[in-house]
Amino acid sequence: MKLSFDTKILLHELHYRKEKKHFIVEKNSTGDFYEMPEICIEAIEKINQQQSLKKIEEDLILAYPQEEVDLLSFVQQLIELELVKEVDGEEVFHDGINQAVSGFTWLPSSFARILFNKATIPLLLLLFLVNLLLFITDHRLMPHYTDIFLFQSMISNMGLYMLISLVLIILHELGHILALRSYDLPASVSVGHRMYILVVAETDLTAAWKLEAPQRYRLFLGGMFIDQLLLLAAILTKLSVPAGEELFAGIISIVILDIFIKTIYQCSIYMKTDLYYVLENATRCYNLMENGKNDLANWIPYLKKDSTTATFEGEEKMVRIYGIFSLIGVLFTFSLFVFYFIPQVTYILKTTLPHLVDPVDNPYFWDAVAIVLQLLIMAGLLLFTIIKSKKSSSV
Repeated sequence: MKLSFDTKILLHELHYRKEKKHFIVEKNSTGDFYEMPEICIEAIEKINQQQSLKKIEEDLILAYPQEEVDLLSFVQQLIELELVKEVDGEEVFHDGINQAVSGFTWLPSSFARILFNKATIPLLLLLFLVNLLLFITDHRLMPHYTDIFLFQSMISNMGLYMLISLVLIILHELGHILALRSYDLPASVSVGHRMYILVVAETDLTAAWKLEAPQRYRLFLGGMFIDQLLLLAAILTKLSVPAGEELFAGIISIVILDIFIKTIYQCSIYMKTDLYYVLENATRCYNLMENGKNDLANWIPYLKKDSTTATFEGEEKMVRIYGIFSLIGVLFTFSLFVFYFIPQVTYILKTTLPHLVDPVDNPYFWDAVAIVLQLLIMAGLLLFTIIKSKKSSSV
């Protein structure tokens, strides 16, 4: 589409709000959000006033002498972002669909505010400190990688652990949903993955941009609030379980182990965990991960830069600090593999593989076969996702 200074532009209905550094712009019809500096907002306002593009550019050059102003390029970007409705009276058609979230509105906000209100974040910090203190003062509470092995049958152990983990994931996401509903905002949940093989549920927190920055913490930390509440309940239950209730005590230990691991995982901010969004919100640098990778690409040759994102002026220092936090997050992830995942897989193989030589009428033979098949499937999925990721990055 060829643009000129005589081109007439009609934008979609936009709503914008000043942040600490820049503006958050919302496209009302789709619920999409964009971060823009003040000069872009002034350009949008002048376009909405039907001023000529030539005059707008001249005014912006005078108002922002230190900025490089190219209004036609900016309008072209607006078109690519699907923010332009008409060009010279002709409607601009896009392939995009309305992505505005509208789920879980049946959950009353008054109910959500029972758990999620002004006291939620202070209470979360208190819960975290109490749980940490309990772990420090009673070493018996510290989760061990063998806690998931309640039965002799590995399939039974894996099935129970997966069931408990699934329930806890649902409750974690329910925390995010209730936090959204406490502000009377809609919510939706999808399934994603981390580190190629970790399947996770993800609550769409896009609606958080409708709120002021301090209000968003409740949304980002809603899942961890539920986690820490359940963890305290599990710890107190374990301390009060009478002797002889080994199965029940074992189930409680699995709950503690799972939440403990997921809490450490949240510190892996080189992925977009809940704590990553907390850091992003606190710094008001809304592309920390992408800009952090671009910064690393200056030092690591094989890393490819993301051309769709750029660092705003003054964010360079925070991007570097994020790199340090990312390194710490990698160490946290590495510790999970060293102290939990690798020992668990080693234990499973050491326990089950000898049963492959048992007679076929022995149930533990089939238990071993099922475990081996499960590991092969996981290895295949890991290989497939790595190959797929490399292919997509090379395109």
